[in-house]
Amino acid sequence: MISKEALDKYEMTIGIECHVQLKTKTKLFSGADNDARESEPNSKTSPIDFALPGMLPVLNKEAVRLAVRLGLALNAKINLKSRFDRKHYFYPDLPKGYQISQFYQPIIGAGFVDVDGVKVRVEHAHLEEDAGKLTHVGEISLVDLNRAGTPLLEIVSMPDMHSAASAKTYCTELQRLAIYSGASDANLYYGNMRFDVNISVAQKGDKKLGTRAEIKNLNSFRSVEKAVEYEFIRQVELLEKGERVKQETRGWNEAKGKTLAQRSKEEAQDYRYMPEPDVPPVVLDQKFIEKIKAEMPLLPNGHRAIWAELKLSKSVVNAILDNRVLAEKLTSILQKLASDKNGMELAKNITNWFCNVLLSEENATKDFRQLDVTALIELAKMVAKKQLSSTSAKEILLKLLDGKKRPKELAEKLNLLQVSNSGELETIVDKVLESPESAKAIADIKSGQIKAIGFLVGLAMKESKGKANPSVVSEIIKKKIRILGEKDG
Repeated sequence: MISKEALDKYEMTIGIECHVQLKTKTKLFSGADNDARESEPNSKTSPIDFALPGMLPVLNKEAVRLAVRLGLALNAKINLKSRFDRKHYFYPDLPKGYQISQFYQPIIGAGFVDVDGVKVRVEHAHLEEDAGKLTHVGEISLVDLNRAGTPLLEIVSMPDMHSAASAKTYCTELQRLAIYSGASDANLYYGNMRFDVNISVAQKGDKKLGTRAEIKNLNSFRSVEKAVEYEFIRQVELLEKGERVKQETRGWNEAKGKTLAQRSKEEAQDYRYMPEPDVPPVVLDQKFIEKIKAEMPLLPNGHRAIWAELKLSKSVVNAILDNRVLAEKLTSILQKLASDKNGMELAKNITNWFCNVLLSEENATKDFRQLDVTALIELAKMVAKKQLSSTSAKEILLKLLDGKKRPKELAEKLNLLQVSNSGELETIVDKVLESPESAKAIADIKSGQIKAIGFLVGLAMKESKGKANPSVVSEIIKKKIRILGEKDG
């Protein structure tokens, strides 16, 4: 096991290539269905995907539009002219024997991803078709071409990251940008996003970067983080022994928690790029880009800016951002409460419900689209006015998921409205104080053991069948026992 002192001598440098599947209805160059989730193998294909003779590719305009949307989310330059190239490289799961990609003139130029004020530069992003999928069974391999031809935008970062945590954070923010821009579902389980991580190691202070290894096809944020951690240690161990790091492609074995060599790393010239003769250049005009820009929804940093006044912790912000529906509802709530003097407090209470109730393990997979923003605000106001207990409010909140919009009607129907009328509550408290089981608690309170009030409040809640406002009950009990104490004195 290598020592911490040895690790501290070195710094890792990380660049990431992220493949994002664009959510078009059809594939990049064919009319085949682009949604192959849970489908039979080779059922979402066309003669173009099989590369049958005479079948020519036709570019999907929607893929171009979605690529521009994601490019804008990346704060990137949109190139008015781009073109496709053939990447000659043996793909067992691409019948053509080459991939149609962009190399010389990509559609998206330089940009950056800003996460909490830390910028990771994007070198470029290019359109390309995905390959199929191989399944290895014993000594044979089965091919599924459902994914072949799926439109991808490959986002290539600059080597601006220097820790496993920063790599994970960057990938997480890329997923949010893909989702919020509307370019992709970015579902990691279905392979809508995959990451290739390039990592090199050099001694701190060295101006020259070390030899990089590329870890291919990581499909979870945890895998990105763990693979980087492992690879850093592996490369440092080699350097400390006086050995050299090979430039190669490696895979990640999740079960073993280690990277494994796959093949020597190819350089661009090894792919023998040439202009794609069957797909014309993509020529955009500024009006097309401006129209897309005008349609762009609020992105994660836009929501963060609106939520700033709430002073939420970073973990809470990220938890809500990871659910776009709730993020947009929270922003809408803050906008509606902008002129309310108690608006911030109400919004904080609703935020707590989002995190502690809706995003809890048992509710996180539910559909939140039916939640009505006005109803949420009304519910928060009822709690603020002590018309509802926090427990009852959570019960009604879950009912609102069904699209119900009147919290007060629900509270009345479920008999959850709190009794705050002092006259009614004094009657209940008098009955409790006269009860023999209250005698010890009353004596304890008189002797200074204030915590004993909780026992009496509990009795009052039981007497009112849970409808009494506990804070009001507590104040009435204190007042009455103080009077009793004065009489005893």
